[in-house]
Amino acid sequence: MRINKRLLLTGVLTSFVLSANAGVMTDTTDNKLDQYRGQGAENFSPEAGLELWRSDNNGRSCTQCHGANPTDVGKHAKTGKVIKPMAPSVNPKRLTDSKKIDKWFLRNCKWTLKRECTSQEKGDFLVWLREQ
Repeated sequence: MRINKRLLLTGVLTSFVLSANAGVMTDTTDNKLDQYRGQGAENFSPEAGLELWRSDNNGRSCTQCHGANPTDVGKHAKTGKVIKPMAPSVNPKRLTDSKKIDKWFLRNCKWTLKRECTSQEKGDFLVWLREQ
């Protein structure tokens, strides 16, 4: 049996990159959760994160732009711009950049909830999302 060396090398490199991104995502998420605990949050709940994802806030919700399933591509409600999947299982770059997490929580919580998310809400959402 003849092995295609290029194909084998590509598979090994892809596996390495995905593993590295998973480690970054875990470290970044864990750091954010520690930050939220330091701000008074505790006992994060993936169920509460899912509830936040699905909640309707006077006609606005996360699912309005991101879709009901975080593994699917979304579409911005106003601009129509494509939004890459939220789930780290299909979008390995999700949850790897602390500054982006802060930026998007601030922007999207203000738009969806008409206020900033609490540290508890952010933590609940992150523990739910990283399981997707």
